[in-house]
Amino acid sequence: MNMEYKYQIVEIMGKRAVFREAADPTLIAFHGEYYLFPSMTAGFLTSADLAAWTFHPLQGVPVYDYAPDVRAIGDYLYFSASSKLRNCSFYRTKDPVNGEFEEIEGTFPFWDPNLFQDEDGRLYFYWGCSNETPIYGVELNPADMRPLSEPLALIYGNPGKHGYERKGENHHPDGNAPYIEGAWMDKHNGTYYLQYASPGTEHNIYSDGVYISDKPLGPFRLAANNPFSYKPGGFIPGAGHGSNLTDHYGNLWHISSMRISMNHLFERRLGLWPAGFDGDGSLFCNQRYGDWPYRLEQKQMDPWSGPDWMLLSYNKPASASSSEKGYEPSRAADENVQTWWRAGSSRPGEWLELDLGQECSVHAVQINFADDRLQVDPPAGTVLQGNRFIVGHRQFTRWLLEGSLDGREYFVIEDKTEAATDLPHDLIVREEGIRARFIRCTVQELPFSQQACISGLRVFGMGGGQLPEQASGVVTELADRLDLSVSWDQGEATGYNVLWGYAADKLYHSQMVFGCSRVMIRALMEGQPVYVRVDTFNEAGITEGRVCRAV
Repeated sequence: MNMEYKYQIVEIMGKRAVFREAADPTLIAFHGEYYLFPSMTAGFLTSADLAAWTFHPLQGVPVYDYAPDVRAIGDYLYFSASSKLRNCSFYRTKDPVNGEFEEIEGTFPFWDPNLFQDEDGRLYFYWGCSNETPIYGVELNPADMRPLSEPLALIYGNPGKHGYERKGENHHPDGNAPYIEGAWMDKHNGTYYLQYASPGTEHNIYSDGVYISDKPLGPFRLAANNPFSYKPGGFIPGAGHGSNLTDHYGNLWHISSMRISMNHLFERRLGLWPAGFDGDGSLFCNQRYGDWPYRLEQKQMDPWSGPDWMLLSYNKPASASSSEKGYEPSRAADENVQTWWRAGSSRPGEWLELDLGQECSVHAVQINFADDRLQVDPPAGTVLQGNRFIVGHRQFTRWLLEGSLDGREYFVIEDKTEAATDLPHDLIVREEGIRARFIRCTVQELPFSQQACISGLRVFGMGGGQLPEQASGVVTELADRLDLSVSWDQGEATGYNVLWGYAADKLYHSQMVFGCSRVMIRALMEGQPVYVRVDTFNEAGITEGRVCRAV
């Protein structure tokens, strides 16, 4: 998401880390606007259209507690957040932007909270964040927010049968049990959908699964489509610990955490994707091209609509004014958020340029700035909250974006050399398109006067030519009961999207890959059928593959 991400300074055992973070998002509609509450922002954001966001500082609530949960109940917005060391209070207000929060004193500690009001007005509460304990649930008294009974254990991890719960990069076990966390409850057509995140936020396979029941406190059974939110590949992966929103036009959206995890385990961002319930009641989320520009319209939309523009920048020749060894310009074009170009100095005017190889119709450019080896001290007199400090004073990210047809004469695409914003993943859109072969970003100012680091100078549009050939030679092989190997013939495509699901018409999962012709899907559910399709894409468009039954 194109928004400001706040810096944190964290000190643990004498070591300091400086990084940006926003995660664990709650997104709701309240009084005609959209409200977004992420972790560690010391505030919240509002929007009229889910695209442009305005930041508001948050006061009177524990902003240093993780996983803020908000729900609209009557005229009030209710807020709660996480602590295992003290009883957690609830807070409510009728006006989050201008009003004050009223505290409702808590009676027990919890982590990763979620409040849900049923259609009959009864209140339920869900929480849990552990690799030892489950997701819990209880009914609350609306008058004082106190539990009406003892908590019920609702969801436990089961990595022996749920491949997607195995903890480790690409689900290669790291020796630890999965975290089961991030509860969120929805109700659709009389069915309760209790979602949960697993197995760990620092991995590319962080996801949101879902259990269903005909009662708000269960018993719950695992839904057929799991995990419903899962993005292990592409430029930036991860899609766990999130929430669902029905917008003003009836569209369902899923928002959740995405990982960088280079400067710190919790270096994270937010992703927003179209979602929905199919005719059989399965909750799904479309993340096939989930880190590409997506058209968001103020009307009823097709959640499975494809991208308008294709990726033009992958592996294109890159040059720069200077660079450090190991941080060459090519790293800004490898579609990997964990690698970046780093300029050789912090002087204004360092630049990075891509040669698209031919004149293209460019419709969008995303400039992704990375942070690398920042050394920042908290302001004088600052008292750390626990072991951290959220940087509140304004920062600026300023640059000039230019295009050229011949590499000699340049024209301005966007001038943000005097911008009063700090957007580390800024997206510049030209719906009508511009003709360009060369794209250059010249950096003028960055937070803390750091050296320019760009993890992705990503260009989208139409490059012309023919659609890629359909994937051929597709072979599926069950490595064991939870792992499926999918391979195909290497072609001339820019990349591949491997889709799978439990039915031929429910290919709800996907993994985007570049420069390879094999994927190991390690997210299977024991005993469930698996259907697979391998799509190819290039700068001209997408060619769908053939569906085959693999398991």
